[in-house]
Amino acid sequence: MAESNFVDYVKIYCRSGKGGRGSAHFRREKYIPKGGPDGGDGGRGGDIYLRANRNYWTLLHLKFERHVLATSGGNGGAKRSSGKDGEDRIIEVPCGTVVYDAETGEFLCDVTRDGEKVLLLKGGRGGLGNTHFKSATNQAPRYAQPGEPYQERMVILQLKLLADVGLVGFPNAGKSTLLSVVSAAKPKIANYPFTTLEPNLGIVSYRDNRSFVMADIPGIIEGASEGKGLGLRFLRHIERNSLLLFMVPADSPDIRKEYEVLLNELIKYNPELLEKRRVLAITKSDMLDDELTAALSEDLPDIPYVFISSVTGQGIIRLKDLLWDELNKETFHEAERIVHKDLDLSTLTFDDDEEIDIPEADIDELDDEEYEWDEEETE
Repeated sequence: MAESNFVDYVKIYCRSGKGGRGSAHFRREKYIPKGGPDGGDGGRGGDIYLRANRNYWTLLHLKFERHVLATSGGNGGAKRSSGKDGEDRIIEVPCGTVVYDAETGEFLCDVTRDGEKVLLLKGGRGGLGNTHFKSATNQAPRYAQPGEPYQERMVILQLKLLADVGLVGFPNAGKSTLLSVVSAAKPKIANYPFTTLEPNLGIVSYRDNRSFVMADIPGIIEGASEGKGLGLRFLRHIERNSLLLFMVPADSPDIRKEYEVLLNELIKYNPELLEKRRVLAITKSDMLDDELTAALSEDLPDIPYVFISSVTGQGIIRLKDLLWDELNKETFHEAERIVHKDLDLSTLTFDDDEEIDIPEADIDELDDEEYEWDEEETE
């Protein structure tokens, strides 16, 4: 995977900005010896946001940016001058990115639509200056509020591909071949298991200039929900696919059993996937005659199915029609309804999983002093 630019999960350290201190200043002007409090408020600390951007398709740009730090708010000044607000930081991510706490695995948020923006960490509020605390009984308050502290968190960003149709099948079931035939995508195709090591997306053209997105997911094996094979690393991409196209070769010993094994792995991973619409494609059907096709049809799962051959083109048009009809049904399952489970951190292995150094926070030299005021202070 070192040579691949497809990065679908990263771990980064995020820290918002702390709020600036309020000022405990007193007015000083000629002929006005006791001008009263005029300390300004501190500025707010910068927030950290997550924003979906359709121009990104992986998390590669974050792989080498391990620290996302917002700036702190400025301190208040004299003449009711407010401190400068800290600058916000926006983390641009592909649509379909999910955020988890790196310490507990807790699901935090996700973004699915282009431009969708979610607050990840809120910056500290700025402290109030002493001008806010004057009253008839306390006309010269010598104190001001400190700013609120920053928030920090180590997070894991995971990309779950957004696609209309996801291809599900054992290794060498013909998924990559189908994608290369119905779209302009050029996935790697070879006669050995696990040829596909990363998901591939393709735009499938349909009638009247319409189209839909198809995703080729790396092959699933029995036990994938427990981490076997490529396991959990790519099962999550199926969660975002609106329709699941199960692919089983015609020369399989038992087509129904193979389909049930695949479905069982998906349900074990996330029971919500059972609500998705499913279509079955029996691949490599060019080796079947009419009699064999009729015999196999009698023992197929109770879902829409079609016999196809990516080599000869058999059934490809009918498959497109079937997928389009399923995608446009009124009772269609929405990908956004998926309930994200908390992350099992024991199943994650990062390619360069070293400790991320936590940078030291900026130390305010006056933090040890409770208040600030002029030497010639009114009594």
